[in-house]
Amino acid sequence: MTFDKIYQYNFPTAIRFGAGSSKELGDYLLKNYIVDPLVVTDTTVAQLGFFKEIIHDLKKKNISVEVFHNIHKNPVKSDVYRGTEVYDMAGRKAIIGIGGGAALDVARAIVLRVNHRDDLFKYDDLIGGDVYVTNDVPHFITIPTTAGTGSEVGRSAIIADDETHQKKILFSPKLLARIVFADPLLTMELPPFITAATGMDALTHNMEAYLAKMPHPLCEGIALEGISLISQSLEKAVNNPDLESRSKMLIASLMGAVAFQKGLGVVHSLAHPLSSLLDTHHGLANAVNIPYGMEFNIEGFDDKFTRIARTLELKEETGEAVVKYLFDLNSKINIPHKLNAIGVKQEHIETLADLAIADFAHPNNPKPVSREDFKELYSKAL
Repeated sequence: MTFDKIYQYNFPTAIRFGAGSSKELGDYLLKNYIVDPLVVTDTTVAQLGFFKEIIHDLKKKNISVEVFHNIHKNPVKSDVYRGTEVYDMAGRKAIIGIGGGAALDVARAIVLRVNHRDDLFKYDDLIGGDVYVTNDVPHFITIPTTAGTGSEVGRSAIIADDETHQKKILFSPKLLARIVFADPLLTMELPPFITAATGMDALTHNMEAYLAKMPHPLCEGIALEGISLISQSLEKAVNNPDLESRSKMLIASLMGAVAFQKGLGVVHSLAHPLSSLLDTHHGLANAVNIPYGMEFNIEGFDDKFTRIARTLELKEETGEAVVKYLFDLNSKINIPHKLNAIGVKQEHIETLADLAIADFAHPNNPKPVSREDFKELYSKAL
């Protein structure tokens, strides 16, 4: 595989992958008679040169663009409601999500809300709300700008309650993007911290998907290849990026999101409360917690950790070697080893444990996790 051409994958979403693929957006819109999209992004991306260039190119093609970027870095329901109001008032007919996981989650939730106007959390998948997603949805296009969540190929959006901070999952196959433009050039200027945190998010997705208890051999194969690609490229993408490392990280991120339809696990249930309670960057929360969560999972699953170690090409094919690899990788990309370095204090642990046990991810962990387990894991990582 070379990194100077554009490939198309269908899985099942059409994915235009490669350097410069985002420049195809305008022609795609015109081909599909879309001249009045709402572009959803975040405040940071909205100020970047490549984003302004995309908007400029669309306007040159006489495409009317309305931009909505007033969102939190950990999205909440009110973000979705505000975005839907903009969609309505500006008379939009399609939605383009450009950005990282937060922007793409809000974009996808607006896609849902346009023609489903009951309370947003009525559609929470954890209470069977997907059965109410019955109406058509607007044409939806995604363009990722980070290599982390893989939300560009997702069918769900994670949105938190503004007051309780509990995260909800809005899910339906209807929420798949019609097409993804995955352009590694858009990630070239990411600062090292964002590259590191989002990259560890992608690694967490792949590792947890591989270990998740639901049987799904297709996802397991994808997850292992994603782990391999990240091991080849994350350190370089952070410290000395080039097109190859950025491309490998972007495809590995996308693969992680495909794989985790199999499920996630204890690491995400440790991480989500940090984001909702302390507004911690989701990738950073996963990055600090993943060695501890993986260590918790070793017993009884040695065969799977042997496979992960082999995929990472470690000398010792053991779970303990995988945990050491994760700590070492965090050191190489300047991720701290302890939660106290990212603002967690002893007095937070009880509340974090309450939120973690209520989280949706750990029921798919390969082994059960109790509230006491969460307390012990937070304390060990503190």
